[in-house]
Parts: sequence; C-alpha cells; structure tokens
Amino acid sequence: MYNYLKNIQKRPKLWGAYTAEILWNDKHISKKMLEYHLNEDAEPASRNKIFIDKSADWIIDHFKIDNKSTICDFGCGPGLYTTKFAETGADVTGIDFSQRSINHAKKTAREINLKIEYLNQDYLKFSTNKRFDLITMIYCDLCALNPKQRKTLIRKFRKYLNKDGLVLLDVFSLDAFKQREEAAIYQHKLYDGFWSAKDYYGYMNSFKYEDEKVFLDRYTILEKSRSFDVYNWLQYYSLKSLKDEFKQNGFRIREHYSDIAGAPYKRNSEEIAIVASKL
Repeated sequence: MYNYLKNIQKRPKLWGAYTAEILWNDKHISKKMLEYHLNEDAEPASRNKIFIDKSADWIIDHFKIDNKSTICDFGCGPGLYTTKFAETGADVTGIDFSQRSINHAKKTAREINLKIEYLNQDYLKFSTNKRFDLITMIYCDLCALNPKQRKTLIRKFRKYLNKDGLVLLDVFSLDAFKQREEAAIYQHKLYDGFWSAKDYYGYMNSFKYEDEKVFLDRYTILEKSRSFDVYNWLQYYSLKSLKDEFKQNGFRIREHYSDIAGAPYKRNSEEIAIVASKL
C-alpha cells in the first residue's frame, strides 16, 4: 500500500493515459456527469444556462443558421446546443461518447418534435458521407486531447466541411494556465460520492507541465474490491499556438474572441474562441 500511494503521487508521463471511457460511460459516473450537464447553475460539465442561451443566440445570428444550414456538434452532450440549432430548421447532427447523454438528447428531441441525428460514438472515429456548413466543438473539448488526437480530429473537421464551411470552437488560454497550481487532495467519498455509488476513498493529484502548457488532474478511486484512475488532461493555448496548430492541419483562423458568445478578444481572457476555415 505504501508503494501504491507513493506511485499515485508521482508525475505521470505526459499524455501517458487516456480514460475517457470511464469518465463518460461508467454507469455511476456518467449519471453524475449528466446531472451536472443539466444543472442550470453548475459548470463542471456544461456552462450555466444564461451563458448557453446567450452563446447559442450569438452563434445562430453570427453564422446565419437557418433551414438551409447543415451543422455538426462534436461532443454534443445532452443536446443543449444541438436543440437550439435545430429549432431554426437546420439539419443538425450531434456526436458524443456518452450513451447516457445521447439517450437524453434523443428523448428531448422526440418530446419537442425535432429531427436531430444523434450518434453515440467516439468522435475521433467518426465517419460520414455528409458535409457540413458549420462544425462546432464547445466548452474546450479540444484541450482534453493529446497532440496526435487533436491532429486526427482537426483533419476530420477539414474532411467533413463544405468548401466554404467553418469551424467554431473554444480552448483554455495561457492566462488560465497561469492560475492553475499543483495540489494533492485526499477525501472520503471525494466530491460527495461523484466517483462511485459504493463507499470509497478518493485521491486527486494535479501536475503542471510548464514547458508544454498542459495540466493534469489525476483521480485515484479506492473501493473495497477495486481501484481505478481517471486522467483529466488539459492543453492550454496562446492565440499564436492555436493558429499554428490549425495551420499545420490545413486551416486558417479567420476570427477570434474571448468566448463562444462572441465577446471581443482580450489578451488576459481565460478562454479563446476561434472561427476557422480551410486553407
């Protein structure tokens, strides 16, 4: 046990583990994640309702979304944005790793009589014959992927966009990275039972990779009969590094903002939102 506890506090290899399956499809954790998504005031999984409404209105207006538009939302969750896009009459597709979130999104669409194509799959493996006028990826999902995964995803964006199509997404900025500090937390039922329906002890060890501008929160959960880890990696960007990454993958950043609701860009913003088109 001594060696085990010592090991979980050691700095892991950068991007050395990927645990999205546990976070999004574990029976208990996915239920808690959906509860966070649907909580109109909390922001661990989705932003608060006021911001979602504001940003959705801005996106619809800025990109002139209507019944002629084709849109794909990568990481759509329970459909908080896809629902609003589809209400304009647009042809909307939503992709998400979480079966629970997709089921909720489908149920919502049925209840309000909206036709939305929802796909429960890993968007890194997404394939389609459709082409889109707009691809969205909202709430800094790109930051959770390693460089190879990001390259795969951005190239998928390029493949599935119409000739004049656009990508809209947001990321965490270097100003947000500066505010992160390494920490270690140990707690019985860490985060009030979020990680398991059984009795457990939780460890959270965070690590800052200064040179690469990456931050990791590693959660280690110990139940009586099992233990498991969840790695929450986040890449942070400057506007220049974001532009460079997109250029390397065939895109030009045409517009940039301080958030996904179109706030004017400020250098000390904690987020950067961009609109990109194919080179």
